[in-house]
Amino acid sequence: MESSSSGIPALTLRASKPLLATLQGTRQPVPPVWLMRQAGRYLPEYRALRAEKGGFLALAMDSDSAAEITLQPIRRFGMDGAILFSDILVVPMALGQQLWFETGEGPRLAPAVTARDVLDGFDADSSILEPIYGTIRRVKAVLDPQTTFLGFAGSPWTVATYMIAGQGSREQAEARRLAYRDEGLMQALVDRIADQTIAYLRAQAEAGVEAVQLFDSWSGSLSPAQFERWVIAPNARIAAAVRDLVPVIGFPKGAGGKLAAYARETGVDAIGLDETVDPAWANAVLPEGLPVQGNLDPLALITGGAVLDSAIDRILAAFPERPHVFNLGHGILPDTPIAHVEQLLARVRGTAA
Repeated sequence: MESSSSGIPALTLRASKPLLATLQGTRQPVPPVWLMRQAGRYLPEYRALRAEKGGFLALAMDSDSAAEITLQPIRRFGMDGAILFSDILVVPMALGQQLWFETGEGPRLAPAVTARDVLDGFDADSSILEPIYGTIRRVKAVLDPQTTFLGFAGSPWTVATYMIAGQGSREQAEARRLAYRDEGLMQALVDRIADQTIAYLRAQAEAGVEAVQLFDSWSGSLSPAQFERWVIAPNARIAAAVRDLVPVIGFPKGAGGKLAAYARETGVDAIGLDETVDPAWANAVLPEGLPVQGNLDPLALITGGAVLDSAIDRILAAFPERPHVFNLGHGILPDTPIAHVEQLLARVRGTAA
């Protein structure tokens, strides 16, 4: 195995990019596969590196460590896509909000955006994101040419929910209240996030990623009118500003019946389906030829065996003609057995006995 100038072992070279071709609208004989959160806690090599180097944010902002983590699932599984190891909350850092992670509790951001003077008081510094572009350059230098390199960012609504609450919130109550109480402040915050996200994704593309995903993990908490304003509108603006460089995958988790409107109105190149979406229904209502991604339940992956095989087969059967990227309906869970990931890949790729 060769080594690059960064010291990261280079991967065996192959040719062509089935994942990128799928995102560009060409159906592949075998669906390409990658898994959300494929680089992370279920892998022993990740846990070993984290124990050596420190906490999550320290890893994500260290270019060498983040590049190594990005490549770990590619070496182990030969995934068709490598997803940048980072976090959606680096954008608030660039906007001037403080970010840290409490052990066992998740992210904390301060000061919380509860009034206009808080937002106006932020001292933005985009240079904070430079280590992430360094990660991209390191990975790009050694990545198998057949593997598509994926970047990502959080969508403005989802990022705003953290910035307003100062932490994660299952109900997103603080953000939803603010959106009703002070539309002007919410619009200013969403616009600022969107502007930074456009710059961030374009810089990712210039550093070497070949496609990007917009994660709107909390879009399902909004009413139809709010969904139109706080999800569709800003995502459409971001997609329009980035698509000249790379394809854009939109992932509006929990969108449900609003999924078709999101697909039509945002202009994304592909749409990710969460595990609650019936794939046959999605195939019927989404624009013809629009590539889809998903949507295996992460708990089915944990279960394995016949349950996993059956779930995979149902998803594959739902898209007989549409370009399809096989993925989970949300991120892989930490207690996922590695053998079950291997089972998934064998089933999708048709090499199971």
